Amino acid sequence: MTTAELELATTTATTLSTSTTMKALVYHGPGKRAWENKPRPSIQEPGDAIVRITTTTICGTDLHILKGDLASVTHGRILGHEGIGVIEQAGTGVSEFHVGDKVIISCVTACLKCDFCRRGMYSHCRHGGWILGNTLDGTQAEYVRIPHAAGSLHSFPPGGDEEALVMLSDILPTGFECGVLNGKVKPGNTVAIVGAGPVGLAVLLTAQFYSPGAIFMIDLDDKRLAFAKEFGATILINSTDGHAAHHVMELTEGAGVDVAIEAVGIPATFDICQAIVAAGGRIANVGVHGKPVELHMEKLWDRNISITTRLVDTITTPMLLEGSPLRQTAAGQTRDSSLRDERHHEGI
Repeated sequence: MTTAELELATTTATTLSTSTTMKALVYHGPGKRAWENKPRPSIQEPGDAIVRITTTTICGTDLHILKGDLASVTHGRILGHEGIGVIEQAGTGVSEFHVGDKVIISCVTACLKCDFCRRGMYSHCRHGGWILGNTLDGTQAEYVRIPHAAGSLHSFPPGGDEEALVMLSDILPTGFECGVLNGKVKPGNTVAIVGAGPVGLAVLLTAQFYSPGAIFMIDLDDKRLAFAKEFGATILINSTDGHAAHHVMELTEGAGVDVAIEAVGIPATFDICQAIVAAGGRIANVGVHGKPVELHMEKLWDRNISITTRLVDTITTPMLLEGSPLRQTAAGQTRDSSLRDERHHEGI
């Protein structure tokens, strides 16, 4: 994505338009996307809301889509599943929000009524789940239709920073739920995060809620590792030499780490996690994988480890919204801008 496209994708709309069309980023197959005029969405169901986008961003999943890794995303789809905006229309069944309300859009759509939603598994909602920018037109546009608005929107806090709080659409809940909670991070644990991109940084930020004893950050890029140090990583390992696992085992005196979190979505990083997890430890996969990985059962069968996978449910978003350092602009401006800059760097 070019700088010009990125700037357009994150431009804040300042005027209401009566046009029946809008600008949107449209997917046209692997490696192909374009800014186009598309029809503005309209209310289709009583639970729908139409949101005018004021801030959106680029997710690593969008990059996987552009590589052709997700077959569910078809030609002509408007990309994006994260955003902040203002409700312009609300269906007759929407009572929780009103026209003019500023909202955070959840990357996962939840009907709140099906068996999966009642279990807190919003990502598997029988009437929603991850549909925005996937099977339904998404948020990298001037307007978006949000089904099941009651379970798919969150009120934007007064005085909040849009560019910071858009992280609560997806990336912070993803890092927290798929990495930290699935990895069962506990006080005093040694934690290794493999991948210091935006998702890895979100894992790092939320892992500190549980006071781990040490946090290793593993990546090929010194700039990303520097961001990780700023965010609280205690041990940095540049894996360019291909010996990241050896370095971790050496630093842990052969024990390995209690929790290994994969935050990239490629075979090489999953291999590192398998090589460094301690006996009785946990491997938590966060990355989106487009290719098969090898499970080394010949080495792991007697190690008493657990491996978890998950698509974010966003069930923790209200808690993160209440307690997140991103809520206070002044309190976390430098750290927030570092995460934003790293996301923009990855997208470009």
